[in-house]
Amino acid sequence: MTTSSIRLALTLAISLAMVPAVFAAPPTKTGKTDKGNVLTDAKGMSLYTFDKDADGKSACNGPCATNWPVLKAEASDAAADGYTVITRDDGSKQWAYKGKPLYTFAKDTKPGDVTGDGFLNGAWHLAMP
Repeated sequence: MTTSSIRLALTLAISLAMVPAVFAAPPTKTGKTDKGNVLTDAKGMSLYTFDKDADGKSACNGPCATNWPVLKAEASDAAADGYTVITRDDGSKQWAYKGKPLYTFAKDTKPGDVTGDGFLNGAWHLAMP
């Protein structure tokens, strides 16, 4: 390998390492349910939003978060395409879509289940793409 090809390879490697996380895959997928297309997690489980969440902050903590597991984000994850990362009361990170934190529902057992939609007097809603 020549010196110039090594330089080119290093330049390319450095350039690719500097590509912003904006090009990373979104944290959700789209799945089909009886209620139409919804956002899902990587396993295909329906995602929900909660009316009591406000200003990009989760109001679902403690036992609520046991029933409504959060769509976890890593500290290194970056916001893009309508997705943001919020910090929860316990310091952990959670994905939000269009400012609404995202959750799964513990009673949904398989992809396509939407048993949490309308739960708690209509406070929980399917997250729509």
